[in-house]
Amino acid sequence: MAKDKRGFILYCDILHTVEKLNDEQAGKLFKHILQYVNDKNPVADDILTEVVFEPIKQSLKRDLEKYENIRAKNKENANKRWNATASERMQVDTKNAVIDSDSVIVSKDIYRSFAHLSISIIEFNKLSETYSKQQIDNILDEIENNRNNKKYTSLYLTAKNWLKRNNPEEKVVDPLVEYVNKTLGIK
Repeated sequence: MAKDKRGFILYCDILHTVEKLNDEQAGKLFKHILQYVNDKNPVADDILTEVVFEPIKQSLKRDLEKYENIRAKNKENANKRWNATASERMQVDTKNAVIDSDSVIVSKDIYRSFAHLSISIIEFNKLSETYSKQQIDNILDEIENNRNNKKYTSLYLTAKNWLKRNNPEEKVVDPLVEYVNKTLGIK
């Protein structure tokens, strides 16, 4: 048994084997199992206990090996997090940055990104229909430097809302409407 491990798994499918034993034999088997998992190195008194215990022993060994592997991986991951600096924890390659456990940024055309947020060239172009590149960059700088609010889920929507709030006189003008108004002399 592993050090500091307080439990083990005994699988239900041994019921079929144990039911064929009488109560005394089943009791001996159970005591033998408990001695084994508590590192008492038991020796079976009879061949029946030894034969019935062997498959149980093999499954206990497999489970212990799995437990030790998981424990080692968890320890390694904890050490990586503990020893990492803040910049090492930050994802640099936004092409493969994980936003949450189910979605991944797959766009290669990222205009700007920080932390776990990014804005694509397509989203930037949508904003640039209404606002200048300088206005968009200024807002993105403000968002990036705003450490108080980290609730953003979409850099594009956040930038769009901030731009509207900071530039209320800017209006989205449909090019067709603008052409018709210009042609008719309407201001």
